[in-house]
Amino acid sequence: MTELTYAKQEPLHFREDGTQNYLADGRSVWSWLTTLDHKRIALLYMGTLVFFFFIGAVGAALVRLELVTPAGDLLTDEGYNKMFTLHGIIMVWFFLVPAVPSTLGNFVLPLQLGAPDLAFPRLNLFSWYLFSVSGLVALFALIVGGVDTGWTFYAPLSSIYSDSHVILAVVAVFISGFSTIATALNFVVTIHTMRAPGQTWFRLPLFVWSLYATSIIMLLATPVLAVTLVLIAAERLFGVGVFDPRVGGDPLLFQHLFWFYSHPAVYIMILPGMGIVSEVIATAARQPVFGYRAMAFSLVGIAVIGFFVWGHHMFVAGQSMYASIVFSLLSFLVAIPSAIKVFNWLGTLYGGTIRIDTPFLYAAGFVGLFTLGGLTGLFLASLPIDVHVTDTYFVVAHFHYIMVGGMVSALFAGIHYWWPKISGRLFNEQWGRTAAILMFFGFNLTFFPQFIMGYMGMPRRYHVYPEVFQIYHVLSSAGAVVLAFAYLMPLIYLSWSFLCGRAAGPNPWGAIGLEWETTSPPPTRNFNVRPRVVSAPYGTPSSTIGGDDG
Repeated sequence: MTELTYAKQEPLHFREDGTQNYLADGRSVWSWLTTLDHKRIALLYMGTLVFFFFIGAVGAALVRLELVTPAGDLLTDEGYNKMFTLHGIIMVWFFLVPAVPSTLGNFVLPLQLGAPDLAFPRLNLFSWYLFSVSGLVALFALIVGGVDTGWTFYAPLSSIYSDSHVILAVVAVFISGFSTIATALNFVVTIHTMRAPGQTWFRLPLFVWSLYATSIIMLLATPVLAVTLVLIAAERLFGVGVFDPRVGGDPLLFQHLFWFYSHPAVYIMILPGMGIVSEVIATAARQPVFGYRAMAFSLVGIAVIGFFVWGHHMFVAGQSMYASIVFSLLSFLVAIPSAIKVFNWLGTLYGGTIRIDTPFLYAAGFVGLFTLGGLTGLFLASLPIDVHVTDTYFVVAHFHYIMVGGMVSALFAGIHYWWPKISGRLFNEQWGRTAAILMFFGFNLTFFPQFIMGYMGMPRRYHVYPEVFQIYHVLSSAGAVVLAFAYLMPLIYLSWSFLCGRAAGPNPWGAIGLEWETTSPPPTRNFNVRPRVVSAPYGTPSSTIGGDDG
């Protein structure tokens, strides 16, 4: 095993307070709202995302309460449509898509590259303002009457027939897309131009590779979504015949355009999580990542193949059988690089001296949930099975196993892993382990019954249903309560650790990487002297000290 080593290079030319803790460098609200420091902007994103997460969670809670009984006795038909649309729009566009890149990506990327900041600090701050404005527009649309089309905005419902505030919601998602593009551009330029001396492409941490692959998807796919949303607005406002079949439009065209973005967007959400899990597992196993180059190429491979599988969302929508067969084969193909990762993570753990700490438990939960979600994705890639379970709770369960179970587990793994670096404090390990186990249990109790009822034929987006499905809905709603506690616990004990936790030191996990070579929290410009990378990205940790067990 090769240990990562660094040689010191010339000092960076900081301003006088350049070595000061970034949290202490200007404590006023105005200093935060005008900051150009990537670490502060990451925390601004984190606070904003927590706010939107709880808004979306309220929608989910009301949906689960409604579904406890077979009769529609809590929400009206229209109210239920608007509630699951609120949940979907907020969670997808204002939490899941930006969750890792805009928070942990923003904070950690320059540190892992040995850079003082992102390439375009002002663009970085501007992207947060765009995101915040877009979220407020979405909330306004929901407050003044809501949207009833679902988060997918399917035409011609969204472009012609819906009487809800579709235009406002479309504008909100449109603006958030520009925030996404700005972040992706910043990441790509930073990775290409600001790597530390000696940090070649195959000396990059896998988290950097995952952000690079994600950024490519953002840059290439998001403009397609933006154009599609403009067409929805144009048809709704001016009667342009793009999707309306009465005037020569094609509603199937909307699905092609929407899913050309939205299936790669799945990997916008999950690829950074794969990078986080790779970092956490390597540190927990105390040995290098098994098959590093295969892992890096598979991250890029998923990003590339992901652009060619959008049609598997349309097997029953009216596309030709020949197209469906091609998309089915491509959907099976994208499972190969995903499976490579699972085998490599297991290979990394094999023979390692594993420390069962909080980040590892969340990462292990990711591997389990992502694997089950991926396997059920193969069911949906199969034409005869997909025809049977399309628009049922089987699809809902599959989506949540990947996006919520997988991505949120990885996000929590990353937050706990880099929390000592972010805050300079250690959190309570016992509370952390309890929350990780509770989240894994609560998630499976919530969503595994939905596979069963989906296979039995329970359609999604219905709030009045036959009594035979009630037991499964009751189990799901009970699991959602457990899951809510599991989500709240980290907010409480991490906040406590931020105020009262023990000092972490620069490297409490004994991890390998440039981010662990600076202080916790880092100085304003990240490093007092610029590091030089002279060896492989993973090696034997120099310390075995972990989190705070107190």
